[in-house]
Amino acid sequence: MNIADLQQPKEGDARMNIADLQQQAEEMVEWLAAYGADPEGGVTRLLYTSSWIEAQQAMDRKMRAMGLDTYYDDAGNLFGRIASEDPEAGTILTGSHVDTVKCGGKYDGAFGIIAGLLALRYLKETYGPPKRNIEVVSLCEEEGSRFPLTFWGSTNITGTAPTDHIAQIRDSEGIPFVEAMNKAGFGLGHYRSPLRKDILSFIELHIEQGAILEREQTTIGIVEQIVGQKRLTIECSGEANHAGTTPMGWRKDALRGASQMIVAIMEAADRRGAPLVATVGKIEVEPNVSNVIPDKAAFTLDIRHPQGDVLDAFCEEAVAICFAAAQDRGLQVKVNQHLDVRPVGMDASLLRSIETICQAQGLPYRLMPSGAGHDAQIMAAHYPTSLIFVPSHRGISHNPAEYTSKEDLAAGVQVLIRLLYELGYEKETIS
Repeated sequence: MNIADLQQPKEGDARMNIADLQQQAEEMVEWLAAYGADPEGGVTRLLYTSSWIEAQQAMDRKMRAMGLDTYYDDAGNLFGRIASEDPEAGTILTGSHVDTVKCGGKYDGAFGIIAGLLALRYLKETYGPPKRNIEVVSLCEEEGSRFPLTFWGSTNITGTAPTDHIAQIRDSEGIPFVEAMNKAGFGLGHYRSPLRKDILSFIELHIEQGAILEREQTTIGIVEQIVGQKRLTIECSGEANHAGTTPMGWRKDALRGASQMIVAIMEAADRRGAPLVATVGKIEVEPNVSNVIPDKAAFTLDIRHPQGDVLDAFCEEAVAICFAAAQDRGLQVKVNQHLDVRPVGMDASLLRSIETICQAQGLPYRLMPSGAGHDAQIMAAHYPTSLIFVPSHRGISHNPAEYTSKEDLAAGVQVLIRLLYELGYEKETIS
């Protein structure tokens, strides 16, 4: 099955031409974006909120309407399944995450679910039951936008979720993680255990969230490696005092100390150079009053690099910078690391298969790293995994302006259909 099969199906095949596929992909992106549409622009679907629940329920209905068997696990991951006639057959899994950042774009995560759904419907209608089960998953969480944890969906599937620590986790409004999960209907034992032992491979289709493919006029990115990343929160404590009566030299200004740390860390990142990146994305100040010297300042630090040793070394350097600045300003500092994801390579055999598919379908492609974290990096430690990119206009993501053309969306689905066909219907064994 190549691009011609979609344009001119064999007798008895489901009739889906490229124009139909483009329209369906575009329409489904808009359809899913309506769940969590934010008045401030973009889409906001945070884990276990009402918009998240509505989106998962709508996706459940859509999966069933397209002829898939559906089920949830106890973390809130939703699956749609084409069952094999062999009850002992393993599972080929595709999909991505349904949660978003606040005021995020329509495509991040969502496209991978939609592509999987379109691919599974085509395969089921065209070829019937596969040799191995094929499933699409709407993963419950990846972004870490509501609670200080990430990859909750995929870490539950792989058995690596930080379940011992969730009792202490709260969101910005003080709502406990477990309370939010239970209120949404999960974590109560009503659904099957998330842990999976039957997955033979995981395929994630995603927008690039960068500008490389568009600038190079390339349709498909085949990811060789996902960078490692660390996320830290640095908390500075000083002394609140009167802004008008306290001389500059006597102050224990937590915000000034935090500012000194941030500037020094960014300068250190500049010295290291590409591909290392460091980002301060959130700052909180107390008492946050114009005429009071801040006694508390906290900021987040996100550090990424494709080499684990470089990542570790720069993280150590950044922490040392913080303690030196605190000492210089007479402050107390506390560093909390809440994410440490190692660089991970994608499966070489799947990579070669995707290359062959792109060549057969005449789709321009390139091999590339991923600078963003994805569920594929969690899955790759446990199952053969691949990550496939389609272009992002101007590289914009985590933003309402996020956009991928319907032509590129459809091209990604074409590649996914062929890969799932090979893995689910053709190959006798999965290595």
